[in-house]
Amino acid sequence: MSMDEQRLYKIIIRPVHSEKALALIDRENTITFIVDRRATKHDIKRAVELIFGVKVLKVRTLITGKGEKKAYVKLAPEYKASEIATQLGLM
Repeated sequence: MSMDEQRLYKIIIRPVHSEKALALIDRENTITFIVDRRATKHDIKRAVELIFGVKVLKVRTLITGKGEKKAYVKLAPEYKASEIATQLGLM
């Protein structure tokens, strides 16, 4: 594994399992993660594609009130966010 791949594995800190995040999985095929504050949208996209083997359409980010960076990752229609959520133990 290259240094770049190792760095990508450190970007995603944990999935978010709030009521809103679980609703987005079903409604918008979007999964929510807490990520490294220094990660760019491009880094987050590459990390999710590498780790889960899916295609990402769009990444939206925000900084929470706690100072954490939250990323909303929308998957391509041929992939199901619910399958990733099941792998992560969210559903």
